[in-house]
Amino acid sequence: MLMAVKPPLASNGATPPLRRNPLGFYSAASIPLKPIFLSLPLNNTNPHNCFFLKQVLPYSSRLNLPNRRFTPVAAVDSDAPHSHHQGSETLKDSKRFEEWNSLTAKFSAAANIPFMLLQLPQIILNARNLLAGNTTALLAVPWLGMLTGLLGNLALLSYFAKKREKEAMIIQTLGAVTTYIVFSQLAIAGAMPLPYFAATSAVVASGLLINFTNYFNILPIQILKLWEDFITVGGFSILPQVMWSTFVPFLPNSILPGTTALVAALLAVALARAGKLPEKGVKFVGALSGWTATLLFMWMPVSQMWTNYLNPENIKGLSALTMLLALIGNGLVLPRALFIRDFMWFLGSGWAILFYGYANILCLYCCNGVSREFFIAATASLFSWIGFFFWRDSVVYGFNSPLTSLKELLFGS
Repeated sequence: MLMAVKPPLASNGATPPLRRNPLGFYSAASIPLKPIFLSLPLNNTNPHNCFFLKQVLPYSSRLNLPNRRFTPVAAVDSDAPHSHHQGSETLKDSKRFEEWNSLTAKFSAAANIPFMLLQLPQIILNARNLLAGNTTALLAVPWLGMLTGLLGNLALLSYFAKKREKEAMIIQTLGAVTTYIVFSQLAIAGAMPLPYFAATSAVVASGLLINFTNYFNILPIQILKLWEDFITVGGFSILPQVMWSTFVPFLPNSILPGTTALVAALLAVALARAGKLPEKGVKFVGALSGWTATLLFMWMPVSQMWTNYLNPENIKGLSALTMLLALIGNGLVLPRALFIRDFMWFLGSGWAILFYGYANILCLYCCNGVSREFFIAATASLFSWIGFFFWRDSVVYGFNSPLTSLKELLFGS
């Protein structure tokens, strides 16, 4: 059993103030702890114990903790900051494990480049039209559709702030900032009503401030809860409305799906905050914001493929470079999602690779929009990359087959 450690007394005999560390535990501020010797069974399987010891014990302590594998994240717990595997086995090659951990984080950070390039051409084009006085050209930019993507960025930013995934936070921040720049251009051109732009500005500024202060543990918990309730209600009410609107006019134009979801989300959040839901219900409500944001992004390729089906002659208007950048960006974060066993992250990025990037490249190839060499190179590179990081993941975890990594991601260990 892990023994509780009493905070040391300050020089005046008073207990020093407690400060929350990045993992949610509290430790005495500004006063170094003396080395503490604790008895910890070798078969201890509680990951929080390992984290607690690493945070409480000083660097001079001689207690060495074994490296442990990352834990698979259950669907309803996907917003919880799990980090280590709950098994008791120690990795055979901790150096190789740490190297792959560092490398996947670098891959995730490198994804910022293609994701930034995705929005940059639109920003440059808008700037040229504004300088030329051609404000009517900006009316073609669908700001309502981009608004749902912005809300998705902010919701996922909250999700990754909880997970302490700095590189993924930067990706979502970059997405929110570049989208906001486009909104600013649209507002200048009069293509976006100023009241909506003002409200969007307040939401973006609040979202960035709240999430980064939460990441550095200086945000009051009451404010964080209010923000989580906001993105939960907003995301859950927007998702069914966007899905319904995709198939208009085949379906009647109605706000009923969004309104129904809004009422349901408000009721669920109110019951969760009032303590009227069981523990599983509270976890489900807590995970809604991350999952609705992921599903919003997953719906984008569905909408695009539906448009391709209805208007196949417009497929050649798609940019092969844009699809390739989307494929590369999501492909670079997949190894990290697999490595930390984050199913929601892996599902969202994998879906975007197959059904947005690759599927649209396939459509372009079938309609002679890209050359055979381009399509073959994209196909070979994609599946070689997937095979490589699955193989590498199985090696660092000591598995005999890459399928074991997939099984652990899907079903846990």
